[in-house]
Amino acid sequence: MDHTGADRFKTAILLLAVIGLVTGLALRVAGQDRLADLAWFAGVTPALVALVVEILRSIGRGEVGLDIVAALSMTAALTFGETLAAAVVAVMYSGGTFLESFAEGRARREMHALLSRVPRIATRHRNGGLEEVPLDALAPGDRLLIRQGDVVPVDGTVAADLAFLDTSALTGESLPVRLARGADAMSGSTNAGEAFDLVATHRAAESTYAGIVRLVEQAQRSKAPMSRLADRWSLGFLAVTLTIATAAWWATGDPIRAVAVLVVATPCPLILAVPVALVAGLSRAAHFGVLIKGAGPLETMARIRTLILDKTGTLTDGRPQIVSIDSHDGVGEAEILRLAAALDQASKHPVAQAIVAAAKARGFALPVPSEVAEIPGEGVVGRVDGRTVIVGGEGFVAKRVGRQSGDHPAMAAGSVLVAVAIDGRLAGHLVMSDPLREGAGAMLDGLRREGIARILLATGDRANVAEHVTEGLGLDGLRAGLTPDQKVLLVLTERKNGPVMMVGDGVNDAPALAAADVGVAMGARGAAASAEAADVVLLVDRIDRLGPGIEIARRSRRIAVESVVAGIGLSVLGMVAAAFGYLTPVQGALLQEVIDVAVILNALRALRINPAEATTAGALSPASAT
Repeated sequence: MDHTGADRFKTAILLLAVIGLVTGLALRVAGQDRLADLAWFAGVTPALVALVVEILRSIGRGEVGLDIVAALSMTAALTFGETLAAAVVAVMYSGGTFLESFAEGRARREMHALLSRVPRIATRHRNGGLEEVPLDALAPGDRLLIRQGDVVPVDGTVAADLAFLDTSALTGESLPVRLARGADAMSGSTNAGEAFDLVATHRAAESTYAGIVRLVEQAQRSKAPMSRLADRWSLGFLAVTLTIATAAWWATGDPIRAVAVLVVATPCPLILAVPVALVAGLSRAAHFGVLIKGAGPLETMARIRTLILDKTGTLTDGRPQIVSIDSHDGVGEAEILRLAAALDQASKHPVAQAIVAAAKARGFALPVPSEVAEIPGEGVVGRVDGRTVIVGGEGFVAKRVGRQSGDHPAMAAGSVLVAVAIDGRLAGHLVMSDPLREGAGAMLDGLRREGIARILLATGDRANVAEHVTEGLGLDGLRAGLTPDQKVLLVLTERKNGPVMMVGDGVNDAPALAAADVGVAMGARGAAASAEAADVVLLVDRIDRLGPGIEIARRSRRIAVESVVAGIGLSVLGMVAAAFGYLTPVQGALLQEVIDVAVILNALRALRINPAEATTAGALSPASAT
């Protein structure tokens, strides 16, 4: 039965129970006691039958839950003539399950909103005109028109001078993001400005938004570990309930005392508060750009003690930037950058792409290179504007211009030196580095405030590079030169200190992400393998979202535990009072109804969690700087 069918069934059961209760009360007031009992009996029967069927199904799955207490209380009340109490319990139980369903639906609202935004068609340029095509027909390289208010259907690059995109549904970013020509646009964003053209870079099924939708659907199908733990606790609670009820009956000889005890214990907040609080936490985390793949990872995320970070693309930006340009033989810095970038248009190497991006950012018009030959991992040779240009490592270029390579005075640990030769002479050097993400230190301090005891760096890079980049961050450990299997070993070793979270973005991080108690992938630019292996995906290329995600997980779990402890405590007190005769079955049923409503409303507080780190995270946003 789907969600809609199940909700309708629960609504029908509740209506029948309410009609039976109200009709019986009206007949009792009219002095028709026998007919009142029949009305209450009729109202209880559908709820009791549905409950028994659900209990049998649970037993068939090897699960024993607290629904048994509800069935016993209704059966006992009918058996001993307490039909009014049975009717109240029926309304209480069916109302509780209905309220739980309603609350979970409320908590999933943001996720449903995410799913409902999936566009079905796109507007594509073709032969000088426009055509409406289904998303499956789109291919990389297609030029699309994104009208004002349209949802971007696939990942692509902006083919206009300026575009304003609302990414709030994906990242929680309240202000539109300003994108220049050539910038990456994420599918699922909404065009908040004028219409612009977009060049598709991925197929619809491979785009960011499609992946997010799949992860959301997976998250909605999950079951929380605390819920499973509640099922185990249910046996103990059931034993306590039956012991108190039996003792009250044996000590007083009055079976109504036992009925009152059973009624007060039904249904237990364990089966209501936990899933509501955790599903609400999932919804709230998604609002801040942290997609958690289910209540299980969320509950584990709340207990993390050790954090292991990859360096490139995670703690650092992952995109080398030009620090300085050194000129030789009187060649201007601008000319060195322009010619190097023009030639590097033919290369897909990250350093080459960074040089091209830097030239475009300065407004240079880049001519198309010719006669290009690339030696992978070393450099590129070709012609630009009739001149022979060589771009690559110091040794690669020096060998081709007849010079000896040597140490560059501007080099520091973590830097990359790119040599540029023009017409057989060394023209200059581009000094590049992969900078630490802005605000990384503040982000790590915030994680420590959230209870992270150990923060380690795990990288495949050289030790001197890693030490230079992370200087002053106060890490508890640094492991350099690691292979993928060594990262896995580090994760397993650190488990002795408590649950471990691993954060990474590359294919080489995927094994460690899968081995960690909670794996976190950088979803915006990270590898698909990492996103699949991870339990949590950051929907934007911002590590600072990790703090709000952990805070939401911890506060959601705390709210769930608070609800359970308060609900169970009040239920036990109510059972003791009923055992001593201070509560009648009807009064006990009403008391438990109040308890159940209170714990569900308390669990819904998770929807209003506002992470303390969120304001800081917003200040670190690249969008906020534009």
